[in-house]
Amino acid sequence: MNIESFIKQYNNHPVLFIGAGFSLRYLDNSYTWEGLLKHICFELTGNKEIYLDFKANSRKSDGTYSFERIASQVEELFNETLSKDRNGKFKAINDIFYEKMEEGVKLSRFKIYISQIQDIKVFKEKTNQEITALKKVRKNVGSVITTNYDNLIETLFDFKPLVGNDILLSNPYGSVYKIHGCVSDPEKIIITEDDYTMFEKKYELIRAQLLSLFIHNPIIFIGYSIGDENIRKLLKTVFTYVEANTEVAEKIKSNFLVVEYEEGSTNLEVHDHDIVLEDMITIRINKIKTDNFEAIYNSLAAIELPVSAMDIRKVQNVVKEIYEGGDIAVSIVDDVNNLKNSEKVLAIGNINRISYDYQTIGELIENYFNIIEEENFQLLKLIDKQKINTEQFFPIFAFSNINTNIEKSQELKIQQIRKLKDILEGLKPNQINNHTSLEQILNDTNISNSNKDNAIIYGIINNDLSLNEIEKYLVRRENKQITSYRRLLCAYDYVKYSERTELLSE
Repeated sequence: MNIESFIKQYNNHPVLFIGAGFSLRYLDNSYTWEGLLKHICFELTGNKEIYLDFKANSRKSDGTYSFERIASQVEELFNETLSKDRNGKFKAINDIFYEKMEEGVKLSRFKIYISQIQDIKVFKEKTNQEITALKKVRKNVGSVITTNYDNLIETLFDFKPLVGNDILLSNPYGSVYKIHGCVSDPEKIIITEDDYTMFEKKYELIRAQLLSLFIHNPIIFIGYSIGDENIRKLLKTVFTYVEANTEVAEKIKSNFLVVEYEEGSTNLEVHDHDIVLEDMITIRINKIKTDNFEAIYNSLAAIELPVSAMDIRKVQNVVKEIYEGGDIAVSIVDDVNNLKNSEKVLAIGNINRISYDYQTIGELIENYFNIIEEENFQLLKLIDKQKINTEQFFPIFAFSNINTNIEKSQELKIQQIRKLKDILEGLKPNQINNHTSLEQILNDTNISNSNKDNAIIYGIINNDLSLNEIEKYLVRRENKQITSYRRLLCAYDYVKYSERTELLSE
């Protein structure tokens, strides 16, 4: 089955399960587990053979190697070496170690170093287009689970990272489960034998938390090979609790998709694949081998689900408050058990003015750049349900390009152009300038602070200013609800997304 048709079958928000291959695809400074240990060992000693000695001491009976055992040996050597060389090559690591010890917190120097080298994001060349497609997926993704330490995915998705016990208290929507730890908290990084022993003891509750996701949501593995130990352990966990031949088990298996990297491949066909677990149970899941990740991301972004993942997150936050005894009134106006799903509406807001809106006009404007980045066409259907005052500044051009079915788009375009014309006609002489950069306008003492926005608008519409520079300026602006911000945004929106780029000549 083609990947697009396969993903179209989803009727719930998929969960991404991300491994090292994901970061290796997009970051120059990313490592496999072995690559990370080998890199640290060489940086410490300058000798490649020391790592090989550690590896030789960690060979298992089946011929594979225990990387957690190698990590234990590298950690011991790293910590001991730095303790005897306070101000040497790794002085900065020692500084952090002793600073934390002063606070009564003992950290492994080894893990501090891991957090530092994994915390830097250096994106590979020629990945921009694929990353742009990936960002559009986040509106449909429920949550992300990852064994990676870096913060790449939470940065791209703007999801909340959860580590350790935080996973147990989490809102599953809009979260990144960092089950092996995170660079933000070196103490919780899981890499050595002792770490994994402790992890297995504490993992039972986390395992139960994740199991509910596997039952109710499609799970897409990215950055793992089909034989990866993480996938095998996960399947073993699931089918320890769920009998392999039941209806629930079949639902789970049909929801599992492994995206396996195959260099240069443009394949988009999904095939069955059998995995044999330790107890000889065979689990059939779905697999696609390809190098065309952009097409997979585009298919995920195109899913039309009734409610966005972010709206579910907002609702769950409120429900959590109700569970915890919050003073929130709950009113049920119908026999909900006898209503069809299509007839049900869950409304959360001020009891004095409940309306059927997911986002207000102000929120749509405030989230303008995120909506464009995600191409969130479902959310933009709300524009037709909202009342937009004729004197209001509203940036419709980009939104109407994403969702071509907005009924109000033409009248809102006319309104936006009229409002911009009014600004241009009211410009004072010192606001009409020859500045070619935002910095020049902001530093021009002949333009008062109250008139700088009008000067910027003139520069935008006259094509004197870089739109990339203006976008960065608008993203940085703190108060996105005030009229001055909306005026600038409308000028930017018109010049970048309308077919006509000259308003001055009209």
